[in-house]
Amino acid sequence: MKIGRCTIAVLSIVFLLSASAFAQVANPVAELFPKGTIIHNNIAYNNDTLEKHLLDIYMPANTTGKVPLIIWIHGGAWQTNSKYSDMSYMGNTIAEIINSGYALASIDYRYSTQAVFPAQIQDCNKAIAFLNSHADQYGFDKDKFVLMGFSSGGHLASLLGLSNNNKVKEFYLANKITQFGIKAVVDFYGPSDLISFPGSEDAESSIADLLGAAPLFRPDLAKAASPVTYVDQNDPPFLIIHGEKDDMVPPIQSKLLSSWLTLNGVKNDVIVVKDAPHYGKMFDAEIVRAKVMAFLKDELD
Repeated sequence: MKIGRCTIAVLSIVFLLSASAFAQVANPVAELFPKGTIIHNNIAYNNDTLEKHLLDIYMPANTTGKVPLIIWIHGGAWQTNSKYSDMSYMGNTIAEIINSGYALASIDYRYSTQAVFPAQIQDCNKAIAFLNSHADQYGFDKDKFVLMGFSSGGHLASLLGLSNNNKVKEFYLANKITQFGIKAVVDFYGPSDLISFPGSEDAESSIADLLGAAPLFRPDLAKAASPVTYVDQNDPPFLIIHGEKDDMVPPIQSKLLSSWLTLNGVKNDVIVVKDAPHYGKMFDAEIVRAKVMAFLKDELD
């Protein structure tokens, strides 16, 4: 996505100031969840002390039996925001997910300013491996894991969902492949093809920061980090959602991913939200939320 480093610096300062304001609050988004939601905060998923190796779990109240799990992957150009991000404008969708009897886990991952790709997908895989291995402890149905990502998190959700059956060892910490299933993916406006992304020559872009080089000059890295590279007939169903007026990730990125999925016979639907920008409350509107929930129910119930 075409975001300069100055913009990222400003976003980071805003985020840090916001985080400081919430310093004394155990979970700044807890109020978005229905009353009675059981929250497990700041679980270390890699048995280390890295702040970006934490996840939160939100369980619906009064559950009986094992429940499906929605895995939330935040956006932020791979270099800002946290596991609480993208929730503030998706409150109604979050409430409906929990009220439908689904659990939600939100994961953090290392910024590209801390470690270049594939660190981010390694962390996501490790977090989901943790959730899978602790499914009995928390009450998840490990056969019903759904990824839901936003912007750069949509990129990571798509990349993980598509590469999962390819078992790319570089996508796992210490190249240790772990086995788990992904039932479906919900991708909100995530980049799908980094080589064709606007600004591929720009060494100052967030994608260049992610890869350690501009995509045009390292097309091998850009290809390895592009979800479309891993599309095949064995991939899970996709719901892809994009804003018509997105000026950060062009809608063509979602349409391209949908075309590749369709060519390979993978069930998918792409929704372009009229007049919607890159992110915001328009993606929590009833018409969009109804399609998200219908997709989840089709795949999980």
